[in-house]
Amino acid sequence: MSIPLYFHDCYLKEWDATVKEVSKGKYIVLDKTAFYPDAGGQPHDTGIMVTENGEEYKVVYVGKFSGEISHEVNKEGIKLGDKIHCKIDWERRYIFMRYHTASHVLDKVIFDESEANITGNQIALDKTRIDFPLEDFTEEKVKIFENKTNSIIQQNIPIELELLPREEAEKKYPNLFRLAKGFSEDIKEIRTVSLMGIDTQACGGTHVKNTSEIGRIEIFKRENKGKNNRRIYFRLI
Repeated sequence: MSIPLYFHDCYLKEWDATVKEVSKGKYIVLDKTAFYPDAGGQPHDTGIMVTENGEEYKVVYVGKFSGEISHEVNKEGIKLGDKIHCKIDWERRYIFMRYHTASHVLDKVIFDESEANITGNQIALDKTRIDFPLEDFTEEKVKIFENKTNSIIQQNIPIELELLPREEAEKKYPNLFRLAKGFSEDIKEIRTVSLMGIDTQACGGTHVKNTSEIGRIEIFKRENKGKNNRRIYFRLI
């Protein structure tokens, strides 16, 4: 399995890697990568790969298949064993990082208010949505969620990442798993994301180092999505 460098350093923008697999000419597996694959509601990274002879390839999609992170490039030419210099489209990635950390803060607020776990989420460049099984879903209640989330964000809380054996993580952190569907038992190591002194969740996504980087959120839409599902849309302001 390729080493996911973003597990430990979400701010890594450039790195060198070696091609360990090429499929159909333009699906590339590297020995190590910081490109985030499409997963967990966070979109994949984009960027470029540059070979030793200076040839540039655009990374147009990143996914995880059979445990490997695979990068789709825009043309053929990269070969097995090639030395590659990689660069992430940082502006795009950083927006996703801010949204993802903001989602954790909002989730913490809603969990404390209602003990509701996440039933779905999707991050985008201009907004993010999160789904919860909420009973109290009035405009007034949602405004409380927004105000409490912004209050926590403004406390400039540092974010800490850890990679722990599953048993140790479960013992160390209560309420670690916030997805209603649960976490696969096949996952033996857990990557944790901690809002220091506030909350810790299991998460494989990319995050900022401090809540001060988020700015503020604005919840601009709410929807009923079935009997037990409520959807909140928010944006960064």
